[in-house]
Amino acid sequence: MTRGFLARKTIEDLRADEGGETRGAGLARSLGPISLTALGVGAIIGAGIFVLTGAAAARYAGPAVILSFALAGLACAVVALCYAELAALIPVSGSTYSYVYASLGEIFAWIIGWDLVLEYAMGAATVAVGWSGYLVSLLASLGLRLPPQFTAPVGAATGIAGVTGLFNVPAAAVVAIVTGLLVLGTRESARVNNVMVGFKLAVVLVVILVGGLHVVPAHWSPFLPANSGEFGHFGWSGVLRGAAVVFFAYIGFDAVSTAAQEAHEPQRSVPVGLVASLMICTALYIGVAAVLTGVVPFQKLDRPDPISAAIDVIGLPWLAVTVKFAALAGLTTVILVLLFGQTRILYAMASDGLLPAFFSRVSPRFRTPAASQSLIGLLVGAIAGLAPIDLLGEMVSIGTLAAFALVCVAVIYLRRSHPERPRPFRVPGSPAIPTLGALACLGLMAGLPWETWARLLVWLALGMAIYFSYGHRHARIG
Repeated sequence: MTRGFLARKTIEDLRADEGGETRGAGLARSLGPISLTALGVGAIIGAGIFVLTGAAAARYAGPAVILSFALAGLACAVVALCYAELAALIPVSGSTYSYVYASLGEIFAWIIGWDLVLEYAMGAATVAVGWSGYLVSLLASLGLRLPPQFTAPVGAATGIAGVTGLFNVPAAAVVAIVTGLLVLGTRESARVNNVMVGFKLAVVLVVILVGGLHVVPAHWSPFLPANSGEFGHFGWSGVLRGAAVVFFAYIGFDAVSTAAQEAHEPQRSVPVGLVASLMICTALYIGVAAVLTGVVPFQKLDRPDPISAAIDVIGLPWLAVTVKFAALAGLTTVILVLLFGQTRILYAMASDGLLPAFFSRVSPRFRTPAASQSLIGLLVGAIAGLAPIDLLGEMVSIGTLAAFALVCVAVIYLRRSHPERPRPFRVPGSPAIPTLGALACLGLMAGLPWETWARLLVWLALGMAIYFSYGHRHARIG
């Protein structure tokens, strides 16, 4: 095949990858549909339920934040269907990167792979900072207080006069612990993830059931508060703004597709994991949003721990502590899945020659990309310790939305370029449904502030410099 910036991998190339002829021969296939579903739930259930619900209700949508979660979940469901078709057609490690390589060509594959590095690395760092906040809160409720300068990023205010942050030690520590677990093995990491996912799901269900007994229906009236006169502040525009905000709560379900080469029967188990995890989490998000706005007036939910606000009203101190433990477990699993997905993206890109071979080396002892995983853990831990959460969070969504849009485009392209290929799972209503998914992602991107776009352009410029100086010169197909 002629080398060029738009050189594409063929389906045969990708099938060869699946069989280990090009890459992946050293990765163990140890994940079934239940583990993949738990992987997806582990990535999704975290900041959305434990943090974002209250802010979206108080600032933008009121009780209609329920509709915001439903809209965001619907948009992600369309993308998940596209992921499921591509994962069944091309069951290889690399997710969006591999799919774009086969449809739009090498340079677009590099761009989206570089975007995914931004999504997973910054996402893991963001959640690690949130994990640190919950740990500090939990320890304080138990009478233990950590030195404030070591629980905040450099230069940040700590709430104590004359004391500013030096390094967020808990955030860096949780990244180090999770990295060590991932180095030990995929099967072991999946088992720990399954246990923590089960615990946090049980706590979320208890919150929904117990909170449901204390709902005051009057708090839901008006269900859709009148618009304040400014776009995005209540009314239907507030519902849309709330959907854009809570979209962050769904980030991570695509990590299921990065585990395709470590899954039993990926054509069946990956679509099941994608769709099932998204359905479970959407139902839980809606349930928690309904309970919170029914127990507490929505104006009082603008705090980093909105579930605690509801529990305070209910009057169950033991449940408040349990929820904080569940939040720590929930955020830990998000970090685990994002760090897992990060190295698998780099593994795929290195196997194609776009990155140095270091990122595709598999440890003969652990059968994981141990060296790459350790390096990524070191870098993400440093970022989590030094950077504030608001700056990190702003960088995550735009790269994710770009990746999701290209997945939808890849489905349309491959339907036309390879209509004869068997597809164990097919997106219904194509090309209308994939087109709708791409437009929804682009619409959400258009609503992001210009500063986020500027940072994205700087990141892409750095990525293109690496691509032209190394990636394109060393790339290989098949």
